[in-house]
Amino acid sequence: MDKVVLMSDPRVAAVPVHECGEPLIDIRQRTRMLVDPRKQHDSSSYPYLRESVVERLCQAETSLPRGIRLLVVEGYRNPALQRRYFEDYARKLRAENPAWPEEQIRPAASRFVSPPEIAPHSAGAAVDLTLVDNHGRELNMGTAVNASPEESNGACYTDAPGLSSEAQELRAVLGAALRGVALVNYPTEWWHWSFGDRYWALATGADNACYGPASLPRT
Repeated sequence: MDKVVLMSDPRVAAVPVHECGEPLIDIRQRTRMLVDPRKQHDSSSYPYLRESVVERLCQAETSLPRGIRLLVVEGYRNPALQRRYFEDYARKLRAENPAWPEEQIRPAASRFVSPPEIAPHSAGAAVDLTLVDNHGRELNMGTAVNASPEESNGACYTDAPGLSSEAQELRAVLGAALRGVALVNYPTEWWHWSFGDRYWALATGADNACYGPASLPRT
C-alpha cells in the first residue's frame, strides 16, 4: 500500500497536457453498455466520457467471460462538483482526525477523491464501474462502488488483503479486461479506471496526457 502513487503526488500534476480536443459523448446514446443512474442526483453529466474511452470500454466488455457485463457508474464530473467532493471529504477527515496536520489531509483525501486541479473525471478520462450479471445484478467485488477507505477498512484498495476468493477473482477479471484496452487503475479504488489523463500518462510512461479539463457539448 505504501508504494501507491496518489493523485496528490506532485509528479502527477507535473505531467504536461496536450489537449487533443476529442469530444465528450453520452454513453447511453452511442453504445449498448449498461449505465447506472445512481449519480444522477449529483449531476446529469455522469454518463459522458471521451470518445476513445467509450470505444475502449466497448472493446473491454467483449473480452469478459460469458454472463458478465460492465456497469458504468460515473464518467465525467464537472470541476465544481469535483471540488465539492474533494473539500467535503477533506473536511470529514479533519473532523475525524483533529491531530492530523494540514499537510496530511490532502494526500489522505486524495486516496478517495482526486484534487480538482488534476482530476481525471473532470477530463472525461476516468470511469467508475463494476461488474454485473446478465440480469444487471452487481457481482461481489469485495466492497460497494465508492466505499471509502474508512468505510471499507481499506478493502477498497484494488489489491487489498483479506478479500474473499470470489472478490479477488472478479477484480482480476475486471482488471484483465480494462488493462487489455490500455486503461489504468487508481490502486486505492478498484472501480476507478482511466485513459489519456495525467495519472494514466505517469503510470504508462507517456510523454504527456492527451485529455485536460473538459466541458460538456452545448445543446
